[in-house]
Amino acid sequence: MTAALRKVCAIGAMVIVLGSSMPSLASSGKAKGRPQPQSASESTGSLRVMSFNVRVRTIIDLGNHWNLRRELLVQTIRDFDPDLLGTQESLAAQSDYLRRQLPGYGFVGAGRDDGRRDGEMCGVFYRTSKFQKLDAGHFWLSEKPHKPGSRSWGSVFPRMVTWVKLRPRDGGRDFYFFNTHLDAFSSRAREQQSRLLRQQIERIAGFAPVVLTGDFNTDEGTGPYRVLTGTRSGVGAGLVDTLRAADPTPDRDEGTRHGFRGGKGGDRIDWILASRDFQPISGGIDRSRRGGRYPSDHFPVTAVLRWGTPVAAGPARETGG
Repeated sequence: MTAALRKVCAIGAMVIVLGSSMPSLASSGKAKGRPQPQSASESTGSLRVMSFNVRVRTIIDLGNHWNLRRELLVQTIRDFDPDLLGTQESLAAQSDYLRRQLPGYGFVGAGRDDGRRDGEMCGVFYRTSKFQKLDAGHFWLSEKPHKPGSRSWGSVFPRMVTWVKLRPRDGGRDFYFFNTHLDAFSSRAREQQSRLLRQQIERIAGFAPVVLTGDFNTDEGTGPYRVLTGTRSGVGAGLVDTLRAADPTPDRDEGTRHGFRGGKGGDRIDWILASRDFQPISGGIDRSRRGGRYPSDHFPVTAVLRWGTPVAAGPARETGG
């Protein structure tokens, strides 16, 4: 080996060693793939949020039936380790299973058909070691929001919201956590539902901090998105799209409903929104799977928040497939 070649090899080895030991400069941004593990710096002062349409239990799913994927779904939740979890489409028996498997969480939920256990739930889970529940409730996205099972504006099924008021045990500010699922068929119904949702959030939470999760059945830039994130005269700024704050540039592969096929295209219909009391540190789409099986027909979406003014975070970061 010539002296010149030995020198090139030595430099290459040095680059490999340094590259493997240098920390990543992408400390925040959009993560697509498997969830980012919680770092030591995040364990205090951060809020980890997940929104997960778990897919209603139905026999028509055959090989993707709830009983065949529920363990993977729970593991997906545990891997991200959320402080707040909003679920959609969960029937009472599915919510009961999740409550047994997630013993460190409090739960609030009601069936959309009767306000008790009949019909899909928009369940909220919160980590009891971090938060004390101060209040909770439900309302329906209709012209009679306090009537269980009510529908309006051509909505095919009743649509509802579940909320909880939480007090951080570390002495932080009280805040509200809302979770919803808008109509899947009517754009007019979704727009009216989003208007009522914003009005009710403002009525219930006032000027307190807010986190909102849900399956909105529509993409960013549509009427419901503008209603929830836009500025309203006399009210002030809307909520912040945490994933878009983490990465201001939309991608073609941000679809969140994949029908158990794992496709990345399509609309991003699952969102985590937050009031401007929070700074979005990262936003993600969790595409975890095992043995070719997905935990649901939607990808769960995630966010890590801190108290403060929201700013655009760093560049996008791919974390797996």
